[in-house]
Amino acid sequence: MTNMQERTVNTIRVLSADMVQKANSGHPGAPMGMAPMAHALWIKHASHDPNNPNWENRDRVVLSSGHASAMLYSVLHLCGYNYSMDDLKAYRQFGSITPGHPERDINRGVEVTTGPLGQGIANAVGMAIAETMLAEKFNQPGYELINHRTYAICGDGCLMEGISGEACSLAGTLKLSKLTVLYDANNITIEGSTDLAFTEDVAKRFESYCWNVITVDDGNDTSMVLEALKKADNSDKPTIIICPTIIGYGSKNKQGKAIAHGEPLGIEELISVKKLFGLSEESFIVEDGVFSYVRDEMKKNHAKYEAWHKMLEDYSVKFPDLYVQWNDWNNSNVDIDTLLSNSTLSEFTQESSATRNDSGVMINRLADVFPNLVGGSADLAPSNKTNIAGGGSYSAENRSGRNFHFGVREHAMAAICNGIAAHGGLRVFCATFLVFSDYMKAAIRMSAIMKLPVTYVLTHDSIGVGEDGETHQPVEHLAMLRSTPELLVYRPADGRETAAAWFMAMSSSKPTCIALTRQNLPNTYPTNCKNVLKGAYVIKDTDTPDILLIASGSELQCIFDADAKLKEKGINTKLISMPSIELFLQQPHEYQQSVLNPGIKRLAIEAACTMPWYRIVGSDGVAIGIDHFGASSPANVLFKEYGITSSNIVEKAVKLLRF
Repeated sequence: MTNMQERTVNTIRVLSADMVQKANSGHPGAPMGMAPMAHALWIKHASHDPNNPNWENRDRVVLSSGHASAMLYSVLHLCGYNYSMDDLKAYRQFGSITPGHPERDINRGVEVTTGPLGQGIANAVGMAIAETMLAEKFNQPGYELINHRTYAICGDGCLMEGISGEACSLAGTLKLSKLTVLYDANNITIEGSTDLAFTEDVAKRFESYCWNVITVDDGNDTSMVLEALKKADNSDKPTIIICPTIIGYGSKNKQGKAIAHGEPLGIEELISVKKLFGLSEESFIVEDGVFSYVRDEMKKNHAKYEAWHKMLEDYSVKFPDLYVQWNDWNNSNVDIDTLLSNSTLSEFTQESSATRNDSGVMINRLADVFPNLVGGSADLAPSNKTNIAGGGSYSAENRSGRNFHFGVREHAMAAICNGIAAHGGLRVFCATFLVFSDYMKAAIRMSAIMKLPVTYVLTHDSIGVGEDGETHQPVEHLAMLRSTPELLVYRPADGRETAAAWFMAMSSSKPTCIALTRQNLPNTYPTNCKNVLKGAYVIKDTDTPDILLIASGSELQCIFDADAKLKEKGINTKLISMPSIELFLQQPHEYQQSVLNPGIKRLAIEAACTMPWYRIVGSDGVAIGIDHFGASSPANVLFKEYGITSSNIVEKAVKLLRF
């Protein structure tokens, strides 16, 4: 390691510590230990261009150890991304662009939001998958538009999390050879040494995953890390580089100790670190020589970008049809009006069917229109109805396959799809039973935080599951998902509403959940595909309603049956289909009032937790649902026993109108 390289590494260390000290909050230890890895990867090895941060063929670098964000901002600042010194000084402050954990901002070099440990590793697996698919589609002899690598930096905590095992196991099976994980093995956790809870042999673990394993002698030596990165580039397997490091390196009183992890070093300790490294004792100082050295390295990357861009121009002439597709695939905007205008996409017969089947029909119709639509299931494709007919299975031998086999790995599946979506170029969905969305919640939340257009196909959406019993019958799950900001949940009642949900998902820049039935439902009601776009709509009106009956999904049948019975009692009803509560509540107040007449009693029914529905029916309305766990029984028995019936609606409606 040259003197300038060493000064650059130490600058990253003290700049990171300065940020934490000024914020009086954060994690100095990991940045100080990982600085040589950051220098080797971002400055010397990875291909990325601060002047063109959206370069499609840039190497993707993910900081899975999100708590080391001070290091990330420091190195990106040195590289020339849009982080000023004032931005670094505003670390962890309200409204700053340097939050405590990295938040996706490609223009500033941050590929994905990280923080919950392990998510970033799974995101990186998704990015590596996307690279192989796009390379298979677009690369031609002499024209490799896509041949980048994907890197993830992780720590002991990431590898303790179950999601890392799920994701890395799959990566090995898929032979994602352009994926490299840099493991910051400092052997320290918040509570103390990893001897307390993490004594496994990581090298053997990853060998069992069919990974290439490289262990460097000293993670504090940039040249050793750099050499390992070069070796990883030539592997036919994914690679983990185990880098033994010292947390808080350079801090005489704190290095190698848990105390270095999550609190400022303290002014005196920080000054002693700067003295040790021969750097200015002032805060937020970067020598001109360090800037010049790093920017010269970035000029090399810019030259790579220019050569790639020239190749793309030549490609556009030699392969005009592929070039048009290249632009289409990399433009994620889908016009929903175009989808709505194609009536054949949303046509369904009046034959009853489960909405999971309707969704399967829609997936295949949309797959014909959008060749970059890909997806898969957590070993439930036959039940989720997610197979793209003729799409083939994605595998190490078939990179053009459109059907993913994630195995029984729900958590990793969702996070991998986040990585695929974050990469760009593909539209992705994944599927499991609604009840197993619990396993996916952390990754779904990250979809919402990053506003990534991942579609979650969640079938078997109620006690309609039947005999499998309470472990497989979702009750609280819709409420959980609906409470997640930036996430839209649809529970369609038939084929047309399912089509609309898919149209919304395909045209959205945010994540979508579509909850679907196992049991058959009627396709005879006057549902309206376009009206679903407002979340709820009047499906049967009357001039003088006595009561409003509201339902989603399978319970639409209940309110239609109840309507006939109430009519016999001289009670006029207005029927409302509400497949998406959150979307309806986003509509203008005038529209909401046109659907939900003020002053008219309201009754809602859904075979799930009633909590979300009180926002709709109000304190003087009634919500019929299930606020307890289910039971093992034929579904029709459960619906009757739990009051998800038209007769219960009639009883509750009559009682409501008496008061």
